[in-house]
Amino acid sequence: MSKSLGVRKAIADRFGEELRFFRGWIDHPKAVGSIIPTSSTTARRMASVIDTSSGLPVLETGPGTGVITRAILARGVKPENLYAIEYSSDFVQHLRRNHPRVNVIEGDAFDLDRTLGPDAPPLFDCVISGVPLLNFPVEARIRYLNGLLGRIPAGRPVIQLTYGPRSPIPPGRGDYTVEHFDFVLRNIPPTQLWIYRRVKH
Repeated sequence: MSKSLGVRKAIADRFGEELRFFRGWIDHPKAVGSIIPTSSTTARRMASVIDTSSGLPVLETGPGTGVITRAILARGVKPENLYAIEYSSDFVQHLRRNHPRVNVIEGDAFDLDRTLGPDAPPLFDCVISGVPLLNFPVEARIRYLNGLLGRIPAGRPVIQLTYGPRSPIPPGRGDYTVEHFDFVLRNIPPTQLWIYRRVKH
């Protein structure tokens, strides 16, 4: 493949991904947080929290078109060790076509036990969350976080992106800590990354 043809294909693929994301936003505005997919820079920052030496699988919630999924795999996570929960059936089909070895699960990340089912791993290394939490009530966000923290070892992170200036899950409302991780300007819109951990006792 020539260099110019490769560039044109990359542009076409990117445009197709953004169009698919926009369609998802039109169909399910509450389940999709932005009309443009997460940038690769943000995705790499989120994937950087993974401990690839832990031997545990990784849980991704709200993968959308798979930008963060690709960053997780590029980090060194084997596809069969990645479990991705996506609410949109269109995105699920897209993810399964592009990542056939990843455990793509169609379901509600706010109902984790039912969505993962009894055969899922009991413990994950960490959680990479792209769920648009600002679209949900604060109490639902806290329940969501507690469900995720119950699936990872104490001290390991849940990393969450948001487009608001503050943590979408407020501190002081449960047995978890809140830490600002990064502010990514190279994202449209600019993105804040937050980390939550279960307090070690």
